[in-house]
Amino acid sequence: MKVLVDTNVILDVLLKRTPFYKDSFTIFQLADSGFITGILAAVSLTNVFYVLRKAYRNSIDIYRLMEEFTAFFIVAPVTEITVASALDLRWKDFEDAIQFVTAKENKVDFIITRNKADYESSDVPCMTPTEFIACIKEKEEAK
Repeated sequence: MKVLVDTNVILDVLLKRTPFYKDSFTIFQLADSGFITGILAAVSLTNVFYVLRKAYRNSIDIYRLMEEFTAFFIVAPVTEITVASALDLRWKDFEDAIQFVTAKENKVDFIITRNKADYESSDVPCMTPTEFIACIKEKEEAK
């Protein structure tokens, strides 16, 4: 199963934001174990780095964190075509439009986000980390 992981889920883990950390971290574990194929839009990485610079004084720590978590995610490129397609959408939040187009280009099954309302125009199903984990458990129990 292939999922695009939204920036807010990444930040929940790296900043250990409660009460979201536990389920968001489970998404990381599922990607690390290979149970899911986790996709990140390249734009997410620049945004994550920017936010982490405010939380950490030492860029060496930020680079180490980024290297650790990107090791088990696929970083999808944001190309000129991605940008043009996102611009055509005219969404309120351009970053969300980029992530949505990246999800479409990579044929993901779900977008994992804490802010499903950001993707209300999406035809790719969106779930929160909590909903996604429950869905997986339900499918496993049905086997």
